[in-house]
Amino acid sequence: MKRKKLQLLKYVIVFVAVFALLGALAGPATAAKKAVRFSDLSWDSAQVHNRIAGFIIKHGYGYDTEYITGETALLMTGLMRGDIDVNMESWTENIQEVYDKATKSGKVIDVGPNYPDSWQGWLVPTFVIKGDAKRGIKPMAPGLKSVYDLPKYWKVFKDPENPNKGRFYNSIPGWLCTKINSKKLKAYGLDKYYTDFLPGSDAALAGSMVAAIKRGKPWVGYYWAPTWILGKLDMTPLEEPAFDKKVWDTTNACAFQSVQVNILINTKFSKKYPELTEMFKKYETTTALNNEFLAYMRETKGKPQDGAIWFLKNKENVWTKWVPADVAKKVKKALR
Repeated sequence: MKRKKLQLLKYVIVFVAVFALLGALAGPATAAKKAVRFSDLSWDSAQVHNRIAGFIIKHGYGYDTEYITGETALLMTGLMRGDIDVNMESWTENIQEVYDKATKSGKVIDVGPNYPDSWQGWLVPTFVIKGDAKRGIKPMAPGLKSVYDLPKYWKVFKDPENPNKGRFYNSIPGWLCTKINSKKLKAYGLDKYYTDFLPGSDAALAGSMVAAIKRGKPWVGYYWAPTWILGKLDMTPLEEPAFDKKVWDTTNACAFQSVQVNILINTKFSKKYPELTEMFKKYETTTALNNEFLAYMRETKGKPQDGAIWFLKNKENVWTKWVPADVAKKVKKALR
């Protein structure tokens, strides 16, 4: 009986030793394949970029991915701690204090812009200026180029509730940009000609624009990009004086400053995965491209993953520049 127990014990010891050896051999490879964790911020464009990069990383480089949901400040803290590896859309000026803390600490690296041409400002349907022959619409304000031309054309944008003025569609009550637009109206002397109309929600603001376009009616107001609506509608921005900090800090009578939308990565992650860091450094899109995939998602009721797949299939000339040829080949194969 004792012999059998000793023999069984030998088998157990040998089994444990072999298992431990296999584990030791597999350990480094398994660790190298840990999931890349993205800040899954609450807006569509950031979530689409996460999944564009995630698809490339998974199918091109062989790493799994995770998307951690939350709001900006919390996710930035996670990025500094190393709980999160990548933030694909850091709207720098909007979170300047947090951004400065993260980058100056040395725990986070800014690898450059995701899209360097983010935009917000005032605009009108293009047919208001140029007309639309196909729809039988004649130009309503052919000389309209800048905010300084708006007094001349206030009757074109007549407010149905106050016919003695035109209607300017401001943004949403409570938003900082709403207060800024109100100051701009006064600084440009437009409060004498236009009512400062505040829609109750983003849906109401976007809906007013869509309704005007469908009916071939004039509209003037504020919006921003990237957004699905500017990917779908033909709108023309109105010129303003170039951004000047002194002017901005006093009257706001100049264009909005272009916000930096950059890619941030955890420093330790960057050192451990130089090939992925190189991809993130090369990763760059444009506001127009973002508008396109957001419009596609709107029309098809698609999710961020659908927007990412659409981008990868239709914008091959863009993303293949971010990665080596062998990685691009693997990604293309996965898209079939």
